[in-house]
This record gives sequence, structure tokens and C-alpha cells, in this order.
Amino acid sequence: MTNRDNWEVNGFSCPVEVTINVIGGKWKSIILYHLLKETRRFNELRRLIPGITQRMLTLQLRELERDGIIDRKVYKQVPPKVEYSITRFGYTLAPIIQQMMEWGREHSTTLLQARKEKEEEK
Repeated sequence: MTNRDNWEVNGFSCPVEVTINVIGGKWKSIILYHLLKETRRFNELRRLIPGITQRMLTLQLRELERDGIIDRKVYKQVPPKVEYSITRFGYTLAPIIQQMMEWGREHSTTLLQARKEKEEEK
């Protein structure tokens, strides 16, 4: 069995697909960026990520929890208190999120300029 066959057996076409499956999409890496700094409550995440809907945040948090990337802790009190934090396994993604942050810092001006130029061509 080749390495490619092994990935196919596991349901992925390549190792990059595994990573994209876990942190892909618009919101998961942003959620992880904020959780890598500290444990956060749901509404705190909503304030930190103004473009995300409550439903989408809930879905993304559930997927990250399902994959063992984050932990959800429910406190038995009134009103209910729920906190989200990165698991030990989730911290293995920290270098990737850090590199994404650095790339964004370094290249945001170039990216915005390229978009502006393409828009002006239309």
C-alpha cells in the first residue's frame, strides 16, 4: 500500500486536506487565534469576531470541540457559564496560526493593493 492509498483509506486525499478539514473556512482559524491567547466565553468570542453569527460560531465551536482542538467547560451556575479553551492537541496548531498571523501582517498591504488594482481594471 502506497502513502497515497493510506490517505485515501483515511478519507483524505493528502495531508494538507487533513489540516484544511480542521481549520479551514472563514472562522475556525480566527476562533483559534483568539483562544490561543486565553480561555474565552461565547459572548466574548462574538464581540472579538463581529462578522460571525451566533449560529455559525456555535457550529464552528462544536466542530473544533468534536475534533479535540478545543475544550468546552460548562459551569453549573445561574446564569449558565461556558468557557472555551485550547486543548493540548489544539496547541499543536499554534505554529500554523502564528504563521498565518505573520503572513497577514507582512502581506496585507500588498494584498489590498492587488485587489484594488484588479477592481480598477473592471
